Amino acid sequence: MDTTGAELVARIHTHFRGSRLTLSAAESCTGGLISHLITNIPGASLFFDSSVVTYSVESKVKFLGVRSSLLKKYGAVSEEVARAMATGVREKRKTDFSVAITGNLGPGVMEDKRVGLVYMAVDWKRETVSKGMVFEGAREAIKYQAALAALEFLIEVSETWA
Repeated sequence: MDTTGAELVARIHTHFRGSRLTLSAAESCTGGLISHLITNIPGASLFFDSSVVTYSVESKVKFLGVRSSLLKKYGAVSEEVARAMATGVREKRKTDFSVAITGNLGPGVMEDKRVGLVYMAVDWKRETVSKGMVFEGAREAIKYQAALAALEFLIEVSETWA
């Protein structure tokens, strides 16, 4: 993967536009970076519907419909919440696919979750898949690595399913 993500994002553009698929995003720890990378290439409006940055626990509930009980049981930094975020944004925006990400960028341990722990999920009308990863480095480096990893996961899943 190239370090800027340009090739990866170009591949996403080609795949989603060529397949006439729509995409939405729900971001927490990346703070809109995934959306920024997607919209850096002209033509994103042909497939990219919207993104919601739900940084707080309350915003995950209000804007994505993540259940409070899920957040209480697993914490905001969890695979379960990433999956709920992906499903919530896809259903609310009525897109074909969605990608979601949540994690701990630091500087310290949060919810007993180490710095650099990130969960991402991709939702399609028929299925939701997710995974966790751990990234090293300073906050900004983790944020960028996580955004690129989520985009890589999105293209892997979407090319397989659609």
